[in-house]
Order: sequence, then C-alpha cells, then structure tokens
Amino acid sequence: MAPARSHRQPLSALAVEPVGRSVMAPWAISLTGGVLIGLAATLLLWLNGRTAGISGIVNGVLFPVAGDVAWRLLFLTGMIVAASLYMTWAPSAPQPRSDYSRSALVVAGLLVGFGTRMGNGCTSGHGVCGLARGSRRSLAAVATFMATAMVTTYVMRHLWSAA
Repeated sequence: MAPARSHRQPLSALAVEPVGRSVMAPWAISLTGGVLIGLAATLLLWLNGRTAGISGIVNGVLFPVAGDVAWRLLFLTGMIVAASLYMTWAPSAPQPRSDYSRSALVVAGLLVGFGTRMGNGCTSGHGVCGLARGSRRSLAAVATFMATAMVTTYVMRHLWSAA
C-alpha cells in the first residue's frame, strides 16, 4: 500500500511567478483580488447605500428606474475594464475556455439567471455583502450554492464522465 500523500504544498510551490511586469505569488493574486472585491463592496455601500449584488445591478440596467442607472452602468463597466486590464497585463492569468457551443452558453446563462431569481440574489450579493451584514437568508443561500456546487462537481467529474 502506498503511503498517504499530504495535500499541503511544499514551500517551493509557493515561489513567485512572473505576472505581467511584476512578480507576485499565486496566493498574493487571490488575496489582492479578495481585498479589492471587499473594498469595492464597502465603498459602494458607504458612498451609494447599495450592496454589490451583480444580479441586482444587471437587473436594474435591464429594467431601469429613472435616476438609478448611471451608477449601475459605471459599476459594470469598471468590472469589465478591470478584468480586461488584468488579462492584458497578466499573460499568465488563466484564460477562459472558448470551446463551448453558443447554445450551451445560452442555456447555462438562462439557468444561472433562473437560479439567481429563485435565490433572490447571486453569490456576490449573498456571499460578499449578505454574509458581511450577518444576513441569515444569505447564509442559507451561500450554503445552498456551495452544496449544489459540490454535488454538481462530483457528478460531472465522477458520474457523468464515467457513463
């Protein structure tokens, strides 16, 4: 019987890798992203009195109310610009898959939209903002998201591919 392998990475695995013009460890990139998400959500709440629930922001653009669209468009534009800049400056960043069919992407988008409607919010609204506010409804939603993600991953990796 082979000895059990530890899931911990050796210190050499934490070595820095080049990212664009700077050098950052992979964990530092994740930490920086988390801090920026938290900062954006906090500033939006403090300065605008709104939570950073992306599905709600998009909904407000698709079904606008007078005087409540500009900040939503700016927020969404900022997300797209920031992601584009990161992908440009960090050539080693993970690239999105592009081998999905358009019909699969449309179905996936509709399912996500339906799920966020049923859950009365998305992962950013419940997971980032709702949990930070101590919302029990958000805790239940995040627990449901995570459990569903775990089951889906298991089925897709172990049961679906074996069929």
